[in-house]
Amino acid sequence: MKYTNLSQTDIKVSKLCLGTMTWGNQNTQAEGHEQMDYALDSGINFFDTAEMYPVPAEEKTYAETERIIGNWFQKNGNRDKVVLASKIAGPGDYTAHIRTNGFSQEALVDGVNQSLKRLQTDYIDLYQLHWPERQTNTFGIRDYKHHLEDKWEDNFNEVLHTFQGLIKDGKIRHIGASNEKAWGTMRFLEESKNHNLPRMVSIQNAYSLLNRVFEGDMAEIAIRENIGLLAYSPMAFGVLSGKYIKNEAADNSRLKLFSRFSRYSSEKASEATRLYLKLAEKHEISLAQLSLAFVTQQPFVTSTIIGATNMLQLKENIKSIDLELNDSLIESINDIHNILPNPAP
Repeated sequence: MKYTNLSQTDIKVSKLCLGTMTWGNQNTQAEGHEQMDYALDSGINFFDTAEMYPVPAEEKTYAETERIIGNWFQKNGNRDKVVLASKIAGPGDYTAHIRTNGFSQEALVDGVNQSLKRLQTDYIDLYQLHWPERQTNTFGIRDYKHHLEDKWEDNFNEVLHTFQGLIKDGKIRHIGASNEKAWGTMRFLEESKNHNLPRMVSIQNAYSLLNRVFEGDMAEIAIRENIGLLAYSPMAFGVLSGKYIKNEAADNSRLKLFSRFSRYSSEKASEATRLYLKLAEKHEISLAQLSLAFVTQQPFVTSTIIGATNMLQLKENIKSIDLELNDSLIESINDIHNILPNPAP
């Protein structure tokens, strides 16, 4: 395994992070525990979860993933071996069953306290805002369009003050953003600098061969401001395994179970996937490992979040850490990207 530090901290994290959003829906508790056992034995010390997991978010399965992780900690007594990240859900119809008061002080304190109980731990290493409160272009929306009806008021300072109290209480160690844009990221950094408040140390956004929009303004911010990317969906919901275009997907695969998750299934995305698959086969490597290795070796990436619904997938994903793409292969990837740029923003 390869390691780096969580930006702005002395916390060592593996370059691969174990994602957990299928546990409690597509995966049982026993399967989640097996994945954590294997990941930890393979050198992965960084796990990412969220209060709204498993996905799709439903009231009947709310926070089941955190409970599965908490039971694993209780069973094994190994909390100290894991750098644990979780998230508070942002507002919206999708999460109205969780709470409706956004990132108010009451919501943030309650979110942390409830996660601590479910995770059976005294602290969370990295606590993240799952997406912005304001209306902006996230989750597959390509361009920003201003919403005149958006009633959100700037509360970056208030949010950071609340986090300051939670850090002082020892309940969280560091904070991060997720699904955030350039403006929001810089506002958080500005408030931290000008008012001596806790600083965002990471940003968790989608990044893959099919979605490289982070390489715009966000990549420069990540490098110059030292706020590393935790890249989620590097496999584009499994599309970049090649199993869908080769008609090899199992009946319990994500896109067969949940057809509404169409972010990576457009005609252009499928066309690009075919080209990346052909390139991987030419170099006698799997498309999955090509996709993961490309993400992991980007200079603005702190860790690549891998997820799996079975152990064969997990083992293949972890092996990607040993693959280093040379300049010629990167150039070939960029040639495809130039033909079909960001088909799944």
